[in-house]
Amino acid sequence: MPDVEQATERSHLLPRLVHDRRFSAVQNEADTDSILSTHVSKEEQLLAATSVGERLPYNDYTTIDWLHDLVKDSFRSRIIHAQPGIRGSLGSAFESGQGWIAAALIGILTACVAFCVDVAEATVSDWKLGYCTTNVFSNRESCCTDRHPLGATKANLGEGCSAWHMWTDNYWRAFAVFVGFALVFGVISSSFTMLTKSTLPSAAPGHGDKSPRLTNGGDQGVVGKSMYLAAGSGIPEIKTILSGFVIPHFLDLKVLLIKAIGAVFAVATGMCLGKEGPFVHIATCVAYLVGMLFPKYNENGRKMRELLSAGCSAGLSVAFGAPIGGVLFSMEEISTYFPRKVLWRAFLCSLFAAMVLKALDPTGTGKLVLFETNYGTSYSPIHYLVFIFLGIAGGLFGGVFCKANFRWSKTFRKYAIISRYPVFEVFLVVLATGLLQYPNPMTREPGDVIIKNLLVDCRGRSEAWVCQQEAKGTDPKYIGWLVHGTLVKLILTIITFGCKVPSGIIIPALDAGAFFGRLVGQWITTISPGIFAMVGAAAFLAGVSRMTISLCVIMFELTGELEYIVPHMIAILVAKWVADALEKESVYDLAQAVLGHPFLDADHAMKLVQGQQELVQRLIPPEKTMQDITVDVPKDNKISKRTLEDKLAKLQERGLMDAGLVLVQDGMLQGYLAEGELDFGLNSLGMQWESTSRIRLLGEAEEGDLDLSMFVDRTPLTICAQAPMEYLVEMFGKLGLRYVCVVEEGSGRLVGVIIKKRLVVWLESLKD
Repeated sequence: MPDVEQATERSHLLPRLVHDRRFSAVQNEADTDSILSTHVSKEEQLLAATSVGERLPYNDYTTIDWLHDLVKDSFRSRIIHAQPGIRGSLGSAFESGQGWIAAALIGILTACVAFCVDVAEATVSDWKLGYCTTNVFSNRESCCTDRHPLGATKANLGEGCSAWHMWTDNYWRAFAVFVGFALVFGVISSSFTMLTKSTLPSAAPGHGDKSPRLTNGGDQGVVGKSMYLAAGSGIPEIKTILSGFVIPHFLDLKVLLIKAIGAVFAVATGMCLGKEGPFVHIATCVAYLVGMLFPKYNENGRKMRELLSAGCSAGLSVAFGAPIGGVLFSMEEISTYFPRKVLWRAFLCSLFAAMVLKALDPTGTGKLVLFETNYGTSYSPIHYLVFIFLGIAGGLFGGVFCKANFRWSKTFRKYAIISRYPVFEVFLVVLATGLLQYPNPMTREPGDVIIKNLLVDCRGRSEAWVCQQEAKGTDPKYIGWLVHGTLVKLILTIITFGCKVPSGIIIPALDAGAFFGRLVGQWITTISPGIFAMVGAAAFLAGVSRMTISLCVIMFELTGELEYIVPHMIAILVAKWVADALEKESVYDLAQAVLGHPFLDADHAMKLVQGQQELVQRLIPPEKTMQDITVDVPKDNKISKRTLEDKLAKLQERGLMDAGLVLVQDGMLQGYLAEGELDFGLNSLGMQWESTSRIRLLGEAEEGDLDLSMFVDRTPLTICAQAPMEYLVEMFGKLGLRYVCVVEEGSGRLVGVIIKKRLVVWLESLKD
């Protein structure tokens, strides 16, 4: 037998074996056992003897079975803890500690990747202005001061640094060089991103399984969909994965490397994007690669997603130096399933990431806090009105941004030249960004530097450019730069988010809020305008992302200002309320709608269903579909191979990949056989059997049988056709089901099968 590659959760369906008709029935049975032992884990083989049935590794773009994986993990745990002696004790100890070891490794490795990206981005970004004569790979700050990565700082950036060589002193030539370098960096970043193009099996959930009652059109054929795995922040895709879907190759090492390199050049262009979102994707890639080293996670989709949730926290921890905020971000914004044990491991993972990053010290400050401030003054109750105003403005910004960016993605990016040549779109956006941002000395810097400059406290210091302008009083030109910065950030962020480069939305939203807050602070002289810039930044990001608790914690970890937690809470809550009134979904939810990923948000789904007063029977597939997927098993529990091959062909034509056959006897439900297991059974295990052979689907196997009963789930969950739709949403959302069988009220006879993707596409139709 050929050496078959070890299957993983993202493997293609198993390879077909060479057909040899000379095997006897006994040889066929022996060969079947060999194939099973190669492709199915030991825990899965043990499940074959239970009513749950065994499963193959999950195929691309399918739904994992959360309940099955829970039982599978229980089997694994019992086997390990049942081993006697010292070996058994050591095995049990390692089994208990795998999660903690993996979490620590994820944090350490994520910090190392973040260090490389931070140092490289700072250097490449400064190449638009000039270069260091003593070391061309040093950025401007490390070239002109004692600030270096892996070491402490002794001085601030000086003026007239002789070691730093500007390309030219002429404004227009410097303008041209700046834009030219930005265009080159943009093309490089986008070109790298193009290397991660992937084709998914279908363009939207539910294709080929839409009832005429759901849409006016007929059944649609399978439509391929292409996506660039390293583009964007990756957060919408990660939310989809953590909800239980499998996106092939999205967490591969290749994607991690390209995401990191692409983020360096994308941020260096000066576009309105940040590397903080990509850091979450990078950390999740690291978590996946580490998890593949541990059988506990490698062979179980549910356990793997627990580890991925913990890994997400490390991404934001290294992005902002906010370890606690990273944990809360993963729990509030990213994860669908987040039990307490995941919370503890996320805490450890985020802790190790922060510790290692502080030791590596990419900024050369020796501190974890990125934008440390010390305003030294408190606020008065009258200032609550200003914070509320900033919250309203942040909500308006967020609502307008979400709607405008969604429309931009649905219109401009549908033009043939843009959809076919994504690099050209990046070229245009970089050109527009350079032309609009370079004239303003406040928007010329990278996004994180802009925030740092706008949060500055001008008491007792005059060297900062912002402080020099504010010392002149209410300078109309300076006010104009602040207004220009706010509007330009809004416009450019709308057209930038969604480009085919690694990009995040967090830094641009913080920039816009800081500009607006500093602008408001010019007319309120009782406290530092930097305070309003800080609160405004939080409000604008809350309006875009709808983050609340995690954002508040991130802001005080980011600035070190515990005094201003209450103003942050006020502005964030008001911004969320206003933004929700304008657009119910956050930018990440809308991005999922644009990308077409089958994500089920239980809370949003319940709100949609509660306004419909629908019953479960609304989603029962058409009669023709039910005929195609129903197998009436005879009393001898066997059915011809040719019949199953015809059924499999019809399933594959529909292109759902999550569908399967429902087994009935006398109209009563007996079990469910998923498409992947059916394909494997017929085309791998059953390759040596004739089409006229009869295959056992139920009951005890006899010698010489081709037995697929081991793959049949004989405990399918059912729901009455007359049940409220809220029941169905709760079952899919809380239990993580792949499918639910629908039975007739009173008789209990099977009348339909609803898969998760079918529910998702119906919910999407309600939004429209």
